[in-house]
Amino acid sequence: MPSLQDLGAAAGALLKERRHTIAVAESSAGGLINAALVAVPGASAYYLSGAVVYTVPGRIALLGIGKEEILPPMRSASEPYAALMARRIRANLGATWGLAETGASGPSGNRYGDAPGHACIAVSGPVEAVVTLETGSDGREANMWAFARRALALLEDCIRRAS
Repeated sequence: MPSLQDLGAAAGALLKERRHTIAVAESSAGGLINAALVAVPGASAYYLSGAVVYTVPGRIALLGIGKEEILPPMRSASEPYAALMARRIRANLGATWGLAETGASGPSGNRYGDAPGHACIAVSGPVEAVVTLETGSDGREANMWAFARRALALLEDCIRRAS
């Protein structure tokens, strides 16, 4: 398993090089995405803030997303919800980029019927993207690391595609 610093190094280097900033809202990755970005020396040049948004009260307090914004068919652990999280954390902190992750790390699935190892990841910024990851595993920590790796890879790809 790579170190946190190794995990965040490529995205961190691109953010520093381009003088961009990042804000992160994650859920089932449990803080690994934030930790990887902060582990890179010089992170204060690009990292504004982040949060582990794990409950409805946390979502309301940290992102300002009330139930009136979560209208069916939108639900937690979905691509539309991940995109909303990414847009909101970016706007709330005035960042160049917003990165969000939401899913089910395991060992069981979530109340929406998603299997363990399911995560939706979104980037908001000059380039926007959203993906769904299905690891097929019920290993909680392994899934958390997989979610963090995929989130940071998506962020890196979006930064590279930005003009």
